[in-house]
Amino acid sequence: MASDAPQIDPRQLELIVSVITDEVVHYLSGAPPSAPPRDDTGVCPDCKTNCSGLCAEKTHKGIEAGADRISASDSVQQCEAALAPYIDHTLLKPEASREQIIKLCQEAVRFGFASVCVNPWNVPLAAEHVRGSAVKVCTVAGFPLGATLPGVKIHEAEEAIKLGAQEVDMVINVGALKSGQDDVVELDVRGVVEACHRGGAICKVILETALLTTEEKVRASIACKNAGADFVKTSTGFGPGGATAEDVALMRAAVGREMGIKAAGGIRNIEDFKKMVSAGATRIGASASVRILEEACGPAKS
Repeated sequence: MASDAPQIDPRQLELIVSVITDEVVHYLSGAPPSAPPRDDTGVCPDCKTNCSGLCAEKTHKGIEAGADRISASDSVQQCEAALAPYIDHTLLKPEASREQIIKLCQEAVRFGFASVCVNPWNVPLAAEHVRGSAVKVCTVAGFPLGATLPGVKIHEAEEAIKLGAQEVDMVINVGALKSGQDDVVELDVRGVVEACHRGGAICKVILETALLTTEEKVRASIACKNAGADFVKTSTGFGPGGATAEDVALMRAAVGREMGIKAAGGIRNIEDFKKMVSAGATRIGASASVRILEEACGPAKS
């Protein structure tokens, strides 16, 4: 599987987020921890585990959660580093201006998001403004309805990759799925997947789960897996509903552990983020990315 998502157990991530959030809230309260006498275990009397730089108990918790490095400072930067690589920083509104796309890219580079997700027209501009960073350019094909011809989706993906896209989020043929034409769905996905892989890009496949029954979500996920997709994704953000933790968990059960899952649509805060990751998501698509980091890590730094 070609996936750039961090290999962190969702339960470990939730613990890390909880620990770091508690730390930042305590710091921002204006009551930085002092260093009173500790016993021979290194734990202070009446310990409230608020002091990662001094507290052995907090350090052990961090290690148990999966941390392989512990720092006595810069907790906000560590928080951003833990969360940002999960996020595709997204702006797919048709009215998005050049200035807004440039700002999106600047934020993505600043915070270290996995990618910027933009419409194909904006791919060259985005590629220019994330060049030299680890941020990838993600775009969409057959968006947002999925009802375009398979050859059009393939061409759209190929042209976007030539212009600098490294990830393509395509939309399935929802009508074909609902008509029981799973073979048509699979072939449609396979064509774009193969085009992406020829161009060195990965392919995420949007199911638009709000339009599907439970059975259809499972069938769509399996079709995408059979077609060689790298990720299955919940929503376009333009449908009647967005991501739910229940849908993410269902998709994870359908595709197993080897595929990525992207939750997108309506993810606006850190609680939404944690629910999706706990359910099995390995990537989050959000336009509220900076707000999510600010809730988890404290106000954005200038």
